[in-house]
Amino acid sequence: MSLAITVSAYGGPEVLALSQVAAPEPGPGQVRVRVRASAVNPIDVRIRAGMMQGVFPVTFPMVPGWDVAGVVDKVGEGAAASVGDEVFGVASAGGYSQYAVLDRPVDKPKELSFETGAAMVTVGEAAYRAIEHLGVQPGRTLLIHGAGGSVGALAVQVAVARGITVIGTAAERDLQRLTGLGARAVRYGEGWAERVGAAAPGGVDFVFDASGAGVLADSVALVGEPGRVITIADPAFAEHGVRFTGMDPADRCPEALPRLAGLIAAGKLDVPVWRAYPLAEAARAHADIEARRNKGKVVLLP
Repeated sequence: MSLAITVSAYGGPEVLALSQVAAPEPGPGQVRVRVRASAVNPIDVRIRAGMMQGVFPVTFPMVPGWDVAGVVDKVGEGAAASVGDEVFGVASAGGYSQYAVLDRPVDKPKELSFETGAAMVTVGEAAYRAIEHLGVQPGRTLLIHGAGGSVGALAVQVAVARGITVIGTAAERDLQRLTGLGARAVRYGEGWAERVGAAAPGGVDFVFDASGAGVLADSVALVGEPGRVITIADPAFAEHGVRFTGMDPADRCPEALPRLAGLIAAGKLDVPVWRAYPLAEAARAHADIEARRNKGKVVLLP
């Protein structure tokens, strides 16, 4: 058996309950881990609230969460890891639990804490994927909308590590932090395009929208063609001929996580964990994210 957070009906944070469930068993190629940290993502909150029924239908009771880090305690036939290995990755189901099954375990470097390993899975892959799909080369200029958020801040760091010039739009409170990460920070809101033009007199080559704040039309105008713009957040992407990435699993970049782990081990990537809660306090973690109190990633410690 395993302790896990379960949801039996859509609702507020109070529907998250600590329960006893059957421990999952690894199938061929899979590993089971004793979870040491599980990330709480905004998508978890939206699924729990019933906001994603058309995209992520669920069967109750369910165990939320995907992003975990832990120690392998059981392996399936042909698995790529061994008992005792420290790994992280995407759980096949139910990350808010003492035990989870991974299809593609990624070796966790000793420099990477369990909390950071879990925290970077979804946001890190999204940041890496967007830059890969755009095909931004060293020496080019990339504009990142929402650069102060979890995905945007990681995209800034990945791009800077590749020798890309980064312009990042963000709230006033985040500008100094973005400058410290190597971006030219620009305040978002009305007039952002003019401020970006002043920060990048040589022009902008590509745009990654992590904000969903209605910036696609002006972004396409800025770079001259929709093929140089990508979004993970704006449902109006098709109206502007812009690529949306994130819904199709085949669109993902499985090589992202080991490469991001290498950047962390080399001291080139920072994933701030704002707070770690015991598993039993999952409702409090969800409430913090809904109220936007967090200033970084939130994780649960089973």
